[in-house]
Amino acid sequence: MSRQSFRAWQRMLSGRRLDILDPSPVDVELSDIAHGLARVARWNGQTIGDYPFSVAQHSVLVLELFRAANPGATPEAQLQALLHDAPEYVMGDIISPFKAAMGGNYKDVENRLLSAIYLRFSLPATMQATIRKQVKKADQEAAFFEATHLAGFDPAEASKLFGAPAQPAFDVEAFDRLIRPWPTQQAHVRFIETFEAISVLAS
Repeated sequence: MSRQSFRAWQRMLSGRRLDILDPSPVDVELSDIAHGLARVARWNGQTIGDYPFSVAQHSVLVLELFRAANPGATPEAQLQALLHDAPEYVMGDIISPFKAAMGGNYKDVENRLLSAIYLRFSLPATMQATIRKQVKKADQEAAFFEATHLAGFDPAEASKLFGAPAQPAFDVEAFDRLIRPWPTQQAHVRFIETFEAISVLAS
């Protein structure tokens, strides 16, 4: 059966129906993204604290690390950084070794979703190579900090897996609040507020 003849519909709380295999930007809603990401746990939930560390909170942390390292970043680049894991609102957060084992089809689906999300918010469908590299660095730094603060890794082990951060935690504004797991509703609201604050600058 071809991809064109098969539809993997996901019904959203907004009422939208998103075809995960062939997503349309018109079926993407910020409220659905925030709702889903705030309920998806990083590290398969294997973190300390009263709440899981959500992908929504991770996304805000990555954005702040990206901003700290790239103070001249445009609002558009900041939105792309915030939304870098947005496909996980329907796909979930699958750990990197399992993604690699699943092969190219998973990545293709993820990339199509990310492009639809970017287009929905009037962003380029893909990141420029320079921005992609900067966001990847911020993502790896976030993983290091999450691993060592929340997931029981020692710094040497985390450095081997993710690389040592280029910037210390105390250089990141409000780091202590960014790394402490937020309740689901707080993660949902903070994600939307962060998106909207950047959007004002982009308009």
